[in-house]
Amino acid sequence: CPEQDQAMLDEQADYWLPVDHYIGGIEHAILHLLYARFYHKLLRDAGLVRSDEPFTRLLTQGMVNKDGSKMSKSRGNTVDPQDLMDKYGADTVRIYMMFTAPPDQSLEWSDEGVEGAYRFIKRVWNLASSGAEAIRDCAEAPLEEEQREIRREIHEALKQAVYDFERQQFNTVVSACMKMVNSLYRLGDTPADRWLLREGMSITLRLLAPMAPHVTHYLWRELGYGDDILESQWPQPDEEALRQETLQLVVQVNGKVRARILVSVDADQRSVEQATLADANVQKFIAGKTVRKIILVPGKLVNVVAN
Repeated sequence: CPEQDQAMLDEQADYWLPVDHYIGGIEHAILHLLYARFYHKLLRDAGLVRSDEPFTRLLTQGMVNKDGSKMSKSRGNTVDPQDLMDKYGADTVRIYMMFTAPPDQSLEWSDEGVEGAYRFIKRVWNLASSGAEAIRDCAEAPLEEEQREIRREIHEALKQAVYDFERQQFNTVVSACMKMVNSLYRLGDTPADRWLLREGMSITLRLLAPMAPHVTHYLWRELGYGDDILESQWPQPDEEALRQETLQLVVQVNGKVRARILVSVDADQRSVEQATLADANVQKFIAGKTVRKIILVPGKLVNVVAN
């Protein structure tokens, strides 16, 4: 601070310290962190700062490897990110690096992986382009069963992604966005589908924004959500959307999968057994046999034992 010519113990030091988030490479994790903490505690003991630690949170990044060894100029195995940005755009490179491995683990570089990240961004772009008119001009409409299931998938992925963001597991956040996009591609062109596409794209773009800021900012504005995606609220899962009315159970006959049935989430064992035995495919495999036992694993499967 150019105007700071007195002691450090003032409002400015209290504002900036401790630092919210320290991000450093794994090769610097021991010595630099040791020096920083030692010096900060010295300043504290001298009465110049009030905080005990220099950083609130720490993220130690893993290494980037290529062909099984650490990238370095001496080995000649480095990849120039500028060449990749010129070809695919900066968002592709960011998405690839976030998705390939958790940030605290080593990343094995793969040119094919960069292509995959590029294809994902194109899927987001194409979905937004094809649905732009519907997204800009739609109103909320009642959802049918299939649409409620798609909305539940989106909010389940969002719930996990919000949790993973807090844990700094950005690879699974990107994975959640991919799941959302897959779900949104299943929508049709009814008023309810259009409204769900609007909500789903809004969630997906905000979730992707920290990792792909350029394309998400552009689409946010083009789709009529607002002028700046950075001014929008962080998405939160809707508990109503997460509530399931029906449950799909796998049905086995003598240990082999023969059917899948839908039952109410609050169905009792007798109701599940009746629905199982009423299934046409189950009846085919128990025809002429005596049902000895029906084993229910709640929320997962039903096994019919017959001979």
